[in-house]
Amino acid sequence: MGLSGGDAPAAGGGGGSLRWGLLSTARINHALAAGARESAAAEIVAVASRERARAEAHARELGVERVHGSYEALLADPEVDAVYVSLPNALHVEWTVRALEAGKHVLCEKPLSRRAVDAEAAFAAADRSGRVLAEAFMWRHHPQARRLEALVREGAIGRLRLVRACFSFALRDERDVRLSADLDGGALMDVGTYCLSGARLLAGEPVRVYGEQELSAGGVDVAFAATLRFGDDVLASLDCGFGVPARDELEAIGEEGSLFLDDPWHGRAPGLELRRPDGTEESIAVEAADPYRLELEDFARATRGETPALLGRADAVGQARALEALYASAASGQPVALSERSST
Repeated sequence: MGLSGGDAPAAGGGGGSLRWGLLSTARINHALAAGARESAAAEIVAVASRERARAEAHARELGVERVHGSYEALLADPEVDAVYVSLPNALHVEWTVRALEAGKHVLCEKPLSRRAVDAEAAFAAADRSGRVLAEAFMWRHHPQARRLEALVREGAIGRLRLVRACFSFALRDERDVRLSADLDGGALMDVGTYCLSGARLLAGEPVRVYGEQELSAGGVDVAFAATLRFGDDVLASLDCGFGVPARDELEAIGEEGSLFLDDPWHGRAPGLELRRPDGTEESIAVEAADPYRLELEDFARATRGETPALLGRADAVGQARALEALYASAASGQPVALSERSST
């Protein structure tokens, strides 16, 4: 994290609410804005687009008064404390660094990058500017994810042996930016990042990965499956795709049972299922919560120097390093050992 507690500017100019600018008109902004409306720690005050008319229309949808007809104008806005970068993947690092250099805190929509060296560069910019940078994996802030992690750590399923994760949906629009190779699209970069994040939450950083992908005519992966080996001989299997029905599951499998999540990534119907070797099952209730609100509140605390951001440098760089290795494996058809791989 690029902030030392004593150097943090007060959120919202001392008013307690962090003032946010949205760098794009992406649909995900609606979810973040809904979370902000439920929190006293965040307020969306500005929207920017390269087309002013688009920014104005998006601002009306969100109930935001101020608009900017360029990204540069939003970064120069003194009434904006923090920027949410929800641009296409290939633009994440560039505009994250530019926002940090403009003196803004940055929450960058996942994935920050598929290259570890770029993730490191972004956090180096945060260090230089004395601002907070975090990667926006909202699911990690949900009480469901925290409960899962705690149960595994407490030994509820015995020694962890396997992790299984999937996320897919049918993407029909061929013009969607997630199908653009130039914009770092692909199933792994979109829904697959959740699966990888889930495996890493439970098992740490992978030491070896093997990936297989199905490429579209445009050169992006529309299906990706992977096997990962972690320390302590934990294995994980991940799969994601754009051309199959909607699926979203996460399961931690141990020597004495398993913990299954049917809605791990959005948490709209939160809860865990503890499955025991004798065939019995126990439902574990989890309170409902808006993960975007919790993400914004965690970020606000970090900007005030109260607590580190939940997802800082180590997590973002680890995620990028694993993505980089998975793509390298899929391209070569061979497993890739992360301990032997340097970023390029």
